[in-house]
Amino acid sequence: MTQRIVCHFSCGAASAVAAKLAIARHGEVEIINAYVAEEHEDNRRFLADCERWFGRPVTVLRDEKYGASTDEVWKRERYMRGLRGASCTRALKGKMLDGFRRPGDVTVIGYTAEEQDRFEDFVERHPDITAKAPLIEAGLFKADCLAMIERAGIELPLMYRLGYRNANCVGCIKGGKGYWNKIRVDFPTRFEAVAAIEESLGARAYLFPPKQTGGQRTSLRDLLPHEG
Repeated sequence: MTQRIVCHFSCGAASAVAAKLAIARHGEVEIINAYVAEEHEDNRRFLADCERWFGRPVTVLRDEKYGASTDEVWKRERYMRGLRGASCTRALKGKMLDGFRRPGDVTVIGYTAEEQDRFEDFVERHPDITAKAPLIEAGLFKADCLAMIERAGIELPLMYRLGYRNANCVGCIKGGKGYWNKIRVDFPTRFEAVAAIEESLGARAYLFPPKQTGGQRTSLRDLLPHEG
């Protein structure tokens, strides 16, 4: 079986540059993206721009069980995030990417030079996956990737332009207090929607654990405007 080079493209600047480096090094690569309904719609525009930059298409994987929706995962699984991580990440991205993988694949991931620890943790947790991080190998940081995308004449995803560090979902449950206070200002309707789901699941689903609050778990509705 021919070995495949498979690039995980998240519609972020780092994964885009990692895919571009993989293409330059290996020529034939597969670029895959796991669609999530709650990402900002501008991510699809960025994906199309990157396809032209890559000179090849991106294969978009889409979950059917939950309609590719984080909200549906939370409601139906009655779990948002905790020691097991984020339920939506596993259901909508992890399972899609795992289903695409074949034995012998080399997986290219967009970890940047400041994320060496994250990459090492990924390798340790997934001994069955041959993973490569070309950005780390090249010594490229997040800022380098943002600059490279702009030099290529590609407009960064709107979430970056609004001041967010990543172009993931609008209202990512991995975000901290400052992030959620910004979401409350920029996307008030989305803030209310996630807060309502959190409330419906009870205190065990509150997004801010004791270690972040110095006591009990704290809900989005209890978040003070100055925090973070």
